[in-house]
Amino acid sequence: MKRESFAIGNVRVRPGSTKNTELPITRLVTGAEVSLPIRVVHGKEDGPVVWVNAAIHGDEVVGVEVIREVLASLYPKEFRGTLIAVPVVNVHGFLAGDRYLPDRRDLNRSFPGSARGSLAGRIAHLFLQEVVAKCEVGIDLHTASDRRTNLPQVRADLDDARTRELATAFAAPAMMHSEIRDGSLRHVAGERGARVLLVESGAPLRLDDWAIEPCVVGVRRVLAGMGMIDPFEGEPPTPSIECRGSGWVRARRTGILRLDAHLGQHVALGERLGALYDSFGKTLRAVYADRDGIIVGHTEAPLVNSGDALVHIATIV
Repeated sequence: MKRESFAIGNVRVRPGSTKNTELPITRLVTGAEVSLPIRVVHGKEDGPVVWVNAAIHGDEVVGVEVIREVLASLYPKEFRGTLIAVPVVNVHGFLAGDRYLPDRRDLNRSFPGSARGSLAGRIAHLFLQEVVAKCEVGIDLHTASDRRTNLPQVRADLDDARTRELATAFAAPAMMHSEIRDGSLRHVAGERGARVLLVESGAPLRLDDWAIEPCVVGVRRVLAGMGMIDPFEGEPPTPSIECRGSGWVRARRTGILRLDAHLGQHVALGERLGALYDSFGKTLRAVYADRDGIIVGHTEAPLVNSGDALVHIATIV
């Protein structure tokens, strides 16, 4: 039996084809329409329906490139199931290179939103109704926040067997059991029955190959694990390091930071990670690991104040 076409917005996508569409969000003060860009890959054969999105925060460009490269590798006539790709969710923030929306709301704290709510609420509502509601699995691509960088990692509910299976298939350098935050896409999508992998990798407003490549391969591994594309050939991936719990080492003094540690480094309690200096080079305070674990993130800001977060260490299971 021939597979049915896939409906999204006011278009239908035939089986074995790809189609770009846009979902209207609002208008600028100039009158120009702002829309949510979407590409649907609707396979010729039946299979799962999955979404992948990026740039919920407008300065998170790594995921946009990840989606571009993943889409370039897919062939709808050989694809099984349906992929909804939304490379830029926060269109306003993306155009301005800003993490937030024009009213300074965080889109990833605005779900489920409302059709008559704030701008953030309307985008959240639209995304849930037109994308999440049609899918069983989602991959939500992020980077670190301003002046920070993250090791490629999956954050998910690892106590759920199916989610854990998907996270294992992604095979990022680290996978972290992560509590759900109210108002987040992962929270609301999970309440609607979807399994969601939140992926963190790299820094805002930067396209680093080391941050992009593991995510491109990871998304494809998940699709392969769900039977949507053919399995990978060659050597199996290095298993993710599983982590439970994490914390930030904070500055004990104000000064200029020089870090000796790096992303992915295994550290021990009390190990020296760097130091704070004054402008003449005098050492003000050394920075030490406050636990055993792996470095999954750190600041990129050279000037820090007492109390600032410096190094993010996750505890290995």
